Amino acid sequence: MSIYRNAVWFVKGLQEYTKSGYEAAAKHFSPADLDANLSDRCFMVTGANSGIGKATAQEIAKRGGTVHMVCRNKERAETAKGEIVAQSKNEINNAGCMVNQRELTEEGLEKNFATNTLGTYILTTALIPALKKAEDPRVVTVSSGGMLTQKLNVDDLQFEKGTFDGTMAYAQNKRQQVILTERWASQHKEIHFSSMHPGWADTPAVQSSMPSFHAKMQSKLRTEAMGADTVVWLAVSPAAVKLPSGQFFQDRKPVATHLPLASSRSSPQEEEKLLAALEEFAQKFKP
Repeated sequence: MSIYRNAVWFVKGLQEYTKSGYEAAAKHFSPADLDANLSDRCFMVTGANSGIGKATAQEIAKRGGTVHMVCRNKERAETAKGEIVAQSKNEINNAGCMVNQRELTEEGLEKNFATNTLGTYILTTALIPALKKAEDPRVVTVSSGGMLTQKLNVDDLQFEKGTFDGTMAYAQNKRQQVILTERWASQHKEIHFSSMHPGWADTPAVQSSMPSFHAKMQSKLRTEAMGADTVVWLAVSPAAVKLPSGQFFQDRKPVATHLPLASSRSSPQEEEKLLAALEEFAQKFKP
């Protein structure tokens, strides 16, 4: 089944996830959707020093929004902040990783899981009380269309069994993010949750984590701004919050979270097991 999913996904990707796929979709965008004055709004962007996160921060800052940049490297964060301030004339404050060898954090957690899933869970759940007090609160999670190749596997969250595959681990984490988004939307009606696929974009992360893919596909890849477009739209557009919370978006439209005949749906019991495991981890690492 995984061979089928991967084949269908790659064909879909060539049609939809590339630069030409974005350009075709953009013909149907409403430019007015992003005509927003964000001068009284605050945004937190994780992974904001490069790639899609940086492009997102730039677009929000240009519209007057206050951006809180959450980055792992202070020097790179300061450099990015300076560039964004210079471009936007505004002050500022999507983190993810694909580690191709199984590596552990200092706390003994597998790095992909720790960054992409557990980090997303801890940060989001910690912010929910504050978000509920805000006007027009939104949470946008940058997932990936790669998650379409994966069925949730709650029995091996840290990839301890079998041969480690960094691309598969990343896609599994991205499936987990989509499930978390759906669950949070059902639990917290006051907040608009969404997840999204940025397409195949030419970012530093893609260059370093998937060098072979990048080399073969470079001419077809989206720009960082193209990858960030739907993130910004979900974060600022009045049109986005008119759509139901909890959906998965691609090029400003909600799209299916499963490929046809892919047998990738998880049961409510499996999803509950994921949430319980994440909460157990979170209790150990919450400040």
